[in-house]
Amino acid sequence: MSGQAGEWRGASGTSGPPSPAPRDGSGTPVPSAPLTLPEAHTALAALLDRVAATRAQVGYRFPLFADPDTGRWTTSRRGSWTGGFWAGLLWLRARLTGDPADRTAAVACTGRLAAMVEADTATRGLIFWYGTALADDDASAALRERAALACRDAYDPALGLVPWGSAFGGERLLARADGVPGLVPLLATVDPEAARSHLRRHLELCLAEAPFRWSLRHGPRAGWTACADPPPGWSRGPAWLLLAVADAVRHAREQPDTRPGAGELLSVAALLVPPVHVPPADDARPGGPLDTSAAALSALALLKFGRRDRAAALLRRLVRDHLTEDGRLLDGCYDLGSGTAVRHELIWGDFFLACALAVLTGALGAHAL
Repeated sequence: MSGQAGEWRGASGTSGPPSPAPRDGSGTPVPSAPLTLPEAHTALAALLDRVAATRAQVGYRFPLFADPDTGRWTTSRRGSWTGGFWAGLLWLRARLTGDPADRTAAVACTGRLAAMVEADTATRGLIFWYGTALADDDASAALRERAALACRDAYDPALGLVPWGSAFGGERLLARADGVPGLVPLLATVDPEAARSHLRRHLELCLAEAPFRWSLRHGPRAGWTACADPPPGWSRGPAWLLLAVADAVRHAREQPDTRPGAGELLSVAALLVPPVHVPPADDARPGGPLDTSAAALSALALLKFGRRDRAAALLRRLVRDHLTEDGRLLDGCYDLGSGTAVRHELIWGDFFLACALAVLTGALGAHAL
């Protein structure tokens, strides 16, 4: 890695990445008051109610995104790359309610993820880590192991990573930021070195120089070259990597002789810490749609780093400005380039917001998933 953006520097002894002054979309400093615990409990209860309502609406299908006006979900039969977030939400509700019916629904939904075990996609990390991390049954544990072994088999030692894959069409030999979170802890359960290599290679590629790039293709002659989509200003690029690094820091502290080490990872995280506002879906279009899902997953990552106050300030923006009384997190952007669901409720936005609120209130440990 070359250049200031790509260098891993030793940490200064802090428990997490440094925090730049919070600013609004125009760069103006803004106050960063945290979400209060009563507000967090109320918001979490609304999100869990929404899970029950969604379950009644979608039946055996998987929700992807919901219309902001009607709340009706667009669904998938097999779950696409987001199925694990729905299973994870069902498990979160089951854990917090203690209702046997909620647990039964979570077990059944997780079992339906099995259709994606052999799918050629690095998003199996998102599907099977977040879909099973909160589970407490033997069948889900066995499914997680099957998925981890399948991902290990897909690891390419010459490239040093699990390729993006061809399951959803397009080029197979890609390295994408959204192919890192979930896959690192999933791989670590069966092959810790492959997990470390997968993370390290993506950080080297994505953060090699400014502006950072979130997708790169590999060719036999040119090697790795940047893709135009997603663009450098993509909201979820830094958020996905920040979450992956947060999980890797924990494992690096437990195994101090590995590379990248915790100090190196904290230095990387400092490059990815978001300002305390909901980002535009693309920084190049500051007046365009926002992406609350990026802010929600960043909030969970910050909590994993122990940055509770900063996470609570970001959660305050989400809850007060974008969460409806019936528990729908609006203003998520599924895909700005194609114009798909650009101001909608997204299933992973709901998942990461609910998990972050559960951690903030103490209902869930920061490293429970």
